[in-house]
Amino acid sequence: MEEFEDKGGVGRTELENLGEFGLIDRLTQDLPIHNPQSTLKAVGDDAAVLKVPEGHVQLVSKDLLIEGIHFDMTYCPLKHLGYKAIAVNLSDIAAMNAKPLQVLVGIAVSNRYSLEALEELYAGMRLCCDRYGVDLVGGDTTSSVSGLCISVTVLGSALPERVCYRSGAKENDLLCVSGDLGGAYAGLLLLEREKREFLANPNVQPDFKDFSYVLERQLKPEPRTDIVDLLARLDVKPTSMIDISDGLASEILHLSKESSCGCMLYQSKIPVDAETCKALEIFNILPEVAALSGGEDYELLFTISQKDYEKIKDVPEIRIIGHMVEAAQGNYMVPENGTMIPLTAQGWQAFNKR
Repeated sequence: MEEFEDKGGVGRTELENLGEFGLIDRLTQDLPIHNPQSTLKAVGDDAAVLKVPEGHVQLVSKDLLIEGIHFDMTYCPLKHLGYKAIAVNLSDIAAMNAKPLQVLVGIAVSNRYSLEALEELYAGMRLCCDRYGVDLVGGDTTSSVSGLCISVTVLGSALPERVCYRSGAKENDLLCVSGDLGGAYAGLLLLEREKREFLANPNVQPDFKDFSYVLERQLKPEPRTDIVDLLARLDVKPTSMIDISDGLASEILHLSKESSCGCMLYQSKIPVDAETCKALEIFNILPEVAALSGGEDYELLFTISQKDYEKIKDVPEIRIIGHMVEAAQGNYMVPENGTMIPLTAQGWQAFNKR
């Protein structure tokens, strides 16, 4: 994408030459306001002043992104990282069937980073905010002894009756997913492969031919706020909803646990893009394995009542991939031929040893 091209030729300004407030001024100058009805005061005071739209409830979520844990600067451009930091938070609000309105951003940064580097980071954040009509209304900056830490808080709103939780699914509800799955994991595998090649031989050029889609799925995910709007136009209120950050299997188990249900997922119905399949072949990984355990797709997984089937059955952005059952039946993937496979959560585990 043109807006993500490396401009190059930029000098280096040390952060110590600006100080904290000088840095904040540079990073937040000329921020636009997309929601003047709810953003009454943004950056520039001790606190932002926000107004919840009349009749709505406010939703709040927060994510941390830590260098070396959630991202690797070997292959993650700063502008893409800024975009992704905002996007994954907007996804949390979309997963509640709500509209994101404002974000607050905090960063802790070491002297390894220059002003120009942080301007690239914030350029990506602004791009995502502009694309999704969200206001960046405040935050904080501080120093770090090692690497970069990004903290994003997102605020959204919705009519109370439109908010979706993980706990509303009922037996016989249809299990649906937006988009396709496994692409972000395939992109990560390619990036890690090229990192190993680079460390072994710095003169080797990356080989990403024909894999732009899966790389973008990893480096620049898009929150599915459009699905929230689409469901509203279709007059469909999901009975439960979650976003797919830790893999399809993990998220199904979350919905099942919170809703006191079981689930039957049909293997043949799991949507995987052709380019994702092509990339996964390189690593001898089955597409359904990547979809179930890969994570970071940020698609929406939700259940609907069977009475809404006719409203969504021909919608290309939504796939029906299973149905909910009574809790005693458990959670299984059903192959076209063979024995049913128990679903297990093997995606991202934050506190596993690395």
